[in-house]
This record gives sequence, C-alpha cells and structure tokens, in this order.
Amino acid sequence: MVFTGTSVEILALIFLVAAAIKILVILISPKSWSDLVVKKVWKNSNLMMIVSLILAAAVLYLLLGAGITITEIFAVMLFLSLLAAVGVAIYAREVVSVAQRLLKDRNIVKKSWLYILIWIILILWGLKELFM
Repeated sequence: MVFTGTSVEILALIFLVAAAIKILVILISPKSWSDLVVKKVWKNSNLMMIVSLILAAAVLYLLLGAGITITEIFAVMLFLSLLAAVGVAIYAREVVSVAQRLLKDRNIVKKSWLYILIWIILILWGLKELFM
C-alpha cells in the first residue's frame, strides 16, 4: 500500500509522525529527547528562527493552495492554542515566572519585532477576510 495523499494530508502525516516519535522518545527516555533534540535544535536560535519561518511560510502556502482559508487556519490555531494550554497549565508557576522575566526585558519589542510584525500582518489579513 502506497500513501498518495494531498498536500494537506502529507503535512498532516509529517506532523503525526513527528508527534508520535516525540511522545515515544519522551515516554522511553526524556533525557535523550532533551540531549538529542531540544539542546541541539535550540543551540543556534537564529538558525532555528530562519528555518522555522521558511517552513511556516511553505506550510501556509501549501494550505492556501489547497483551498484552506486564513479564517479556517485561525480557527485551527484557536483549537491548537487551547490544547497547548491544557499541557502548559500544569507548569503554570514556571510559565508565569518566565513570562514575568521576559516582560521585564526592556528590549522585548526590539528582540521580537519580526514575530510581532508577522502576527500583525496575519491578524489584519484575518480581520480583512472576516469583515470585508
């Protein structure tokens, strides 16, 4: 049996396989996940940012090309955000501590300008689609 899915199905398969591998590795050896993935991936944050941005743009392009609207993407992001909140909620104390430290940084906007700009563009795009 050969998998011959659409671009959306291929994206879903990539995510499913990555999520399954992550869960299996964490269940078997959380330290190896930290050593083999977390530390290496986040070692070069600039490279991580560039690669993630390129991949996010490619995924957005494929989703839009498959006929999924930005409105539908935002609806899915709401679902994912709520699901992530369930997982993060058990670490509320640590999350609050990190958030407070980040927000005390006077350069937070300067450091996060690209991320903020991307979100502003996406929000305006989503609002335009909904109300125009």
